[in-house]
Amino acid sequence: MTPASTTYAARLDIDYPDELDRLSTAFRIIWIIPIAVILALISQGSETVVVDEAGNVLKRNGGGLASGLAVATGLMIVFRQRYPRWWFDFARELTRFAYRVGAYLTLLSDLYPSTVDEQSVHLEVDYPDVKRDLVWWMPLVKWFLAIPHYLVLLILFVAAIPVVVVAWVVIVVTGRYPRALFDFVVGVGRWSLRVGAYAFLLVTDEYPPFSLS
Repeated sequence: MTPASTTYAARLDIDYPDELDRLSTAFRIIWIIPIAVILALISQGSETVVVDEAGNVLKRNGGGLASGLAVATGLMIVFRQRYPRWWFDFARELTRFAYRVGAYLTLLSDLYPSTVDEQSVHLEVDYPDVKRDLVWWMPLVKWFLAIPHYLVLLILFVAAIPVVVVAWVVIVVTGRYPRALFDFVVGVGRWSLRVGAYAFLLVTDEYPPFSLS
């Protein structure tokens, strides 16, 4: 296990596998479809479309459940200085599930993503004491302050694609994930988690570090 920071409010570790199944890896893009659909249905929510008699779209309503929860949490912090524990628990568990799916997609684990069990993906997010740990107006600006991270993460995500492709070839041939490539992909996930915890989960006012470790 690669040690992550123990001080930041969101932490991610993924167990390094000694050996990976070559067949499962070879067909991973197919095996992941059912659980990816489930994750999409949970996180994206539904959309309502209003059309006229001619079939023209007049209005679209809807949006992602995760984004809606982030907005609702921000408003609750701003106006009530509260973060309902059940909102936090749901957001944390959805994040954990999404990272298990992501780990499976990026070949970091052979374990088919569970909707309940931690498996090899160890993700922790600290529940904040709003009045002590959070400044009430910060949710209004965090999304903007995190823009530099969005840009860096875009570059990292693009870079991660060929890294995973190379890892796929190596695993299919040898059954092992090159450690340097594994650490890079996990590091990108760790960086993304910290940005999400700051700008969207809203559990901390500490600005995320520019670091893969």
